Amino acid sequence: MKFLHTSITVRHMDESLQFYTEILGLEFERRRTIPENHAEIAFVRDPASGARVELTHWDGKETFEAGEQLDHLAFEVEELDRFLMRVRTKNVRVAKEPYRLSGGSARIAFILDPNDVWIELIESPKLSG
Repeated sequence: MKFLHTSITVRHMDESLQFYTEILGLEFERRRTIPENHAEIAFVRDPASGARVELTHWDGKETFEAGEQLDHLAFEVEELDRFLMRVRTKNVRVAKEPYRLSGGSARIAFILDPNDVWIELIESPKLSG
């Protein structure tokens, strides 16, 4: 398993991108709309460590509760189905079964940690397809 990124929910994408690139010095990687989720995402990366942050803007989301800004943590796994089978034996809750987003090639799924934090599992590209 390999840690990939942390996703946070943002109120305004352009303002957030400006903050993370101009103020914090992270490098812009990419930005795209995900119509089926009614969202837009953008990735920024720390040039020193390689750590990535996914900025997620949800269409129509105007208010936030405290703590709601953390959207999910993402990990790459080699064999998604095998990983899910293993964690189910440990009573881990699967929030979303494996699927592909339109325009994407990797299979993804979501599990929940004991605090209901969403954990995205992204199948290694060499195995998805």
